[in-house]
Amino acid sequence: MIEINLLPGKKKAAPGAGFKLRLPDFGRLIASVTNPWLLAASAAWVLLLVGGGALFVTSRARLAVLNSRLQAVQVEKQRFDAVIAQKRQSEKMRDSLLAEITVIRRIDADRYVWPHILDQVTKALPPYSWLNSITSMPASTADSNGPPPVRFTVTGSTVDIQAYTTFLRQLAASPWFTDVMPASSQTVVEQDRPVTAFTVTARYRIADSVYIHTVPLTQALR
Repeated sequence: MIEINLLPGKKKAAPGAGFKLRLPDFGRLIASVTNPWLLAASAAWVLLLVGGGALFVTSRARLAVLNSRLQAVQVEKQRFDAVIAQKRQSEKMRDSLLAEITVIRRIDADRYVWPHILDQVTKALPPYSWLNSITSMPASTADSNGPPPVRFTVTGSTVDIQAYTTFLRQLAASPWFTDVMPASSQTVVEQDRPVTAFTVTARYRIADSVYIHTVPLTQALR
């Protein structure tokens, strides 16, 4: 059958020539609803669906951000765990070295006790005086921070009582001695002449570092 279009500019669409999607007329649909409670319930459901969708999208975004932060924190934790393990190993090595140094210092302090005593006693001895003996006394309770205290007794003689007092004063002035006490003094006759025999007790201590000088064991000969 042949069709003739008598109206120019308008063409009649052939049936089945295309597909058109039309949205429902919400205004007419809302106007057709006469129950206000039904309208309110519908609006509430629409708001609920929109809010739930927005909340879901927001939650997924926050979850992605938190997962990214969690991975970053886990990486940082692994790095700090390695640093802490290295620090603990260093502390163990430090404690071991400190313990060894403490033992060495105690041994070194004990090694030079009597050389210091003999050196300081001979330096404090005034002219016209001589020593008979230097003996150690029983030590008291040891100090955990250093060697056990060393007490000693000095016996000697002098031809002048003033030399005896000078000897006591110079012993007390030594930075290596403390608790210098006169034990006894009496006049005796030796080789047909009167002399003052004396006994002095004192305690050895480690002097301040300003009084300690180190020298090389060997020196080059020129």
